[in-house]
Amino acid sequence: MKTIGAIASVLLTIFSSLAPLSAQAPGQQQQHEFVKQGQQLIREGKPQEALELYQRTLQTSPDSLPANIAAGSVLDLMGKGDEARKYFSKAIEVADTPEHKAGAQRATAMSYAFEGNCSKAVDYEQQVFDFYASVKNFFQQGEIADEAARVCIDSGDLDAAQKWYKLGHDTGLKEPDIKPARQDLWNFRWEHAQARIAARRGDQAEAQKHVAAAKAILDKGTIPEQAQFFPYLKGYVAFYAGDYKMALEELNKANQNDPFIQCMIGESYEKLGEKDKATEYYRKASTASSHNPPRRICSSVCQKEADLANADRHSPAQGESRRLSGK
Repeated sequence: MKTIGAIASVLLTIFSSLAPLSAQAPGQQQQHEFVKQGQQLIREGKPQEALELYQRTLQTSPDSLPANIAAGSVLDLMGKGDEARKYFSKAIEVADTPEHKAGAQRATAMSYAFEGNCSKAVDYEQQVFDFYASVKNFFQQGEIADEAARVCIDSGDLDAAQKWYKLGHDTGLKEPDIKPARQDLWNFRWEHAQARIAARRGDQAEAQKHVAAAKAILDKGTIPEQAQFFPYLKGYVAFYAGDYKMALEELNKANQNDPFIQCMIGESYEKLGEKDKATEYYRKASTASSHNPPRRICSSVCQKEADLANADRHSPAQGESRRLSGK
């Protein structure tokens, strides 16, 4: 099951991208209110009520782009991806500008990201990437490529992840009159990505080479806001090297409100045999707000892990049976 906080962040992202539409549409205040009301219902853990609110809006305004995207997003929360994508398809159909169409296509990509479907998410991210190419927005092209890559790495498709991370890096650097700090940002992200991919492939020497390269870029001092992502990188690499104590040490220096970090801390504790601590972090990750698709995927995975941990606590034999059967 997808998390409440996660879907709220999806809606916030999507609606902010559709702000120009709301500002120009008749009945602006009414539309703004139904969006806010639905978001609040979602935060309160009432996705069915939010869906009904959006569906009532669609009864009178079937071509409402925000309402179609909102309804689809809630259905993703409810685990109904196929039904969700019917609304996203409608949003793509009724979008009145290329920008709004790209927003609806991105929402569709997010829907597939919820299911960990790299290839289908990439199909739609490519269309968004192409839109930004048409308006020569190289930075946003890079952002979208990196977003697609995160879906793929967390879905286990490392080749696709590497391809899209490289595309994001190379495209981002095409920005005219790019500043040194922006160059360092793209180079740091690329080293960060290569280190994680190498770690996932079991090549620790290669991973450590890219960790060192990422640190050298940070040490230049041009992108201090990226420093928070370095402990996460070191913890990630340590985890896939099987050094779970080191992973915990580094991950505990990272952003403790990030569900992806919480999930990795939980996994590290589980590997160390500390199931109670693992369950604590899985629960945190399964209910926290997140800011990109891979983190939402991680949150849903952690919900399953928390459920398994609860099963173990109440009936160890049953919990082990469920884990072995993959249920």
